[in-house]
Amino acid sequence: MRGLINIVVLAVLLISVNSCKKDSQPNYQFFPQMYESPSYETYGEYDIFADEQSALIPAEGTIPRGFSLYEYENTNEDYELAKAELKSPLDSTLVDVDRAKELYDIYCGICHGNQGKGQGTLVKNEKILGVPSYADAARAITEGSIYHVIMYGRNAMGSYANQLNEEERWQVTAYVLKLKEDLTK
Repeated sequence: MRGLINIVVLAVLLISVNSCKKDSQPNYQFFPQMYESPSYETYGEYDIFADEQSALIPAEGTIPRGFSLYEYENTNEDYELAKAELKSPLDSTLVDVDRAKELYDIYCGICHGNQGKGQGTLVKNEKILGVPSYADAARAITEGSIYHVIMYGRNAMGSYANQLNEEERWQVTAYVLKLKEDLTK
């Protein structure tokens, strides 16, 4: 008798659960805001967060992590100023020639050539013209002028500030000066 009651209770339970399911209509959602929540842009401006916009504005006087201030602007006057007074913070023990050569070959060698003679692949294929040699007497390049050109670009050359961080820019600068020295010997 007890087994029959269990079977009847189970059958009634299964029928009642199954009768609530309709394929023609979606089932009832508990906590619908969890399924259909409003989306917000991370740094968007909303009335609901009116006094919570601090993430949009960096704190005054701060710079992003890993960056340092570069006092020279992208002007001819500041180029000449950087050429005259900007010096590398790396001493000779911190210059990694192998790493600098690798960076130079990746970013500079395609135009300037691997020896700095101005005969890179793009010049040889006549895609770019007028890239002078580092040994050219008319080019009185200094470490400040090289760094400034890598930072902002000059003439047909674009900026490499997004591709090379500050330390890598100084490494490439040291390598360019080494190539210039090798060419003038």
